[in-house]
Amino acid sequence: MKALDDVRQRLVAGEFEFSRHAFRRAVERNISEQEIREAGASAELIEDYPDDKYAPSALLLGFSAAGRALHFQVTFGDTALAKIITIYEPDPSEWIEHRKRR
Repeated sequence: MKALDDVRQRLVAGEFEFSRHAFRRAVERNISEQEIREAGASAELIEDYPDDKYAPSALLLGFSAAGRALHFQVTFGDTALAKIITIYEPDPSEWIEHRKRR
């Protein structure tokens, strides 16, 4: 996966695209592009998937300006854009402090 700083910069700049799945989830969960940009600014690596099915990816955690926690799985494919594979609010019953799986 590309350097985390590069991923953050792309997210903040809006240089990302959604998979169909991620787009549907963002709409269903009322996650705005602005929240993604805000969360991207402080995103931290939670899990790394260097051998993911189509391209290396990683699960990131970031917080919107309003404090909303967001997990987003991001990959870089054949384009210069970061691709968001999925996006959601971490479920406290599944995550400890949004960072570690229970």
